[in-house]
Amino acid sequence: MGKTYDRIDGRLRGYIENQKVFFVATAPLGADGHVNVSPKGLAGSLAVLDEQTVAYLDFGGSGAETVAHLRENGRITLMWCAFDGPPTIVRVHGRGEAVFRDDPRWPELVRHFPQQDGAPGQRAIILVSARRISDSCGYSVPLLDYREERTLHTDYFGRKTDEEFAAYCERKDHVGTSLDGLPALPLPLPSLPA
Repeated sequence: MGKTYDRIDGRLRGYIENQKVFFVATAPLGADGHVNVSPKGLAGSLAVLDEQTVAYLDFGGSGAETVAHLRENGRITLMWCAFDGPPTIVRVHGRGEAVFRDDPRWPELVRHFPQQDGAPGQRAIILVSARRISDSCGYSVPLLDYREERTLHTDYFGRKTDEEFAAYCERKDHVGTSLDGLPALPLPLPSLPA
């Protein structure tokens, strides 16, 4: 039977931090808009900041639906499901905000991701303030074995300067504007703080 929690306690934090992948869901307000679900999982790109706040690094390589939806309405759900160990699913429903590279909070927030220090392709930091924290059984989630991290993203964007990455973002469809025409990432992409 699932439970709700008023905070991300030590046990939940440990569970969240031990998962290799998580999923992010957002949607625009319009009834005909596109619902978005994105897998995330680059090692070291997620941090539990406190008992009510989770953050993750947003990287280039795809559109910016999550950012656009957060700019419009702030609704977001993060979900982790155990592919090994006890069959558990944890969800954090909350209010999200995209913190862009020129935001004065960037230098302090990015310190929460030491494993990704200087990693190429960083576009934003997504901050999530929990409104509802819950778990449920994961009895139907299959057992899967983790092998290793993929290096393709880091390898590809590691060959680009920050200026080349910014140009890449400007050329990519649905980075400055979402599928539904909502403002997404600011373009030209702000430079990383020195």
